[in-house]
Amino acid sequence: MMQSLQKLITRPLLSYRWRFHTSCHSQQDMLKGKVDKWKGVTVDLGSPDCGLEGTYIQTSLRELDAFAGMLRKSLKQWKTEGKRAVWLKVPILQSRFVPVAASQGFQFHHADKQYSMLTTWLPKDHCKIPHFASHQIGVAGCVLREDTKEVLVVQDRNRETSHMWKLPGGLSDPGEDFGDTAVREVFEETGIKSEFQSILTVRQLHNYPGAFGKSDLYIVCRLRALSHDINHCADEIIGCKWTDVGELATTQSTSLISTHVARLVLHGFREGFDTIDIGMKELPAVFKNMTYKLYHRQIPDL
Repeated sequence: MMQSLQKLITRPLLSYRWRFHTSCHSQQDMLKGKVDKWKGVTVDLGSPDCGLEGTYIQTSLRELDAFAGMLRKSLKQWKTEGKRAVWLKVPILQSRFVPVAASQGFQFHHADKQYSMLTTWLPKDHCKIPHFASHQIGVAGCVLREDTKEVLVVQDRNRETSHMWKLPGGLSDPGEDFGDTAVREVFEETGIKSEFQSILTVRQLHNYPGAFGKSDLYIVCRLRALSHDINHCADEIIGCKWTDVGELATTQSTSLISTHVARLVLHGFREGFDTIDIGMKELPAVFKNMTYKLYHRQIPDL
């Protein structure tokens, strides 16, 4: 164990030390975590209640070995108690504990700016720990001037297809609704103010290179223009203009999805947007003080 740790762990990036109560031979030797309704245990090494006491001094291999002993004893006890998944939250300043956990079967589940989350499955059956987020969300705004039947299009500076005219848009921020993303991205890229009306279409793409090989959802929203004077962002956009929807539906200088969206919009102009719109209704969630957005075609009695 010590030899493997010496290979994995060299000089510390930050002076950090944990004091372990290794002289005890009771349950105080064990890590402490929160048990969930699925018989999982979550241990947060950044919490003062996890069973460790920390000070900012250099970590020694002896104490890493002691942590390995605590972890091994904890896993054995949790398995005896019938626990299933173990989640180990490791703050970034304590990342030197990751090799220790990995040597006992833990794997990375996900990471955020300030921590990594490791998991292990205790039963001998198939691991039922759910995967982390599998999709990223991109949203485009189809901004329309209904008086002139024009749509707002841009040429993206940072893409291989920069010569193509496309709808403005970008990635959704955490906690941001589709419509809010579309309105924000349109304004940031073009200076045009707009208002969310509906969702027109959704594209799903797997193994997307721009999402580290994850899947990508691309939501196209119909927006109503509230201003008309363009002031585009030169850092992101080469060109920006209002163009006839019929021209966008037939030009070769655009993407297939933009062509299809333009055809949808032409149908909406002819037959009414209620024939193509996917509207939104906000409803109360089963979770206290929370709501959700439900998107569907309009039904007369709703």
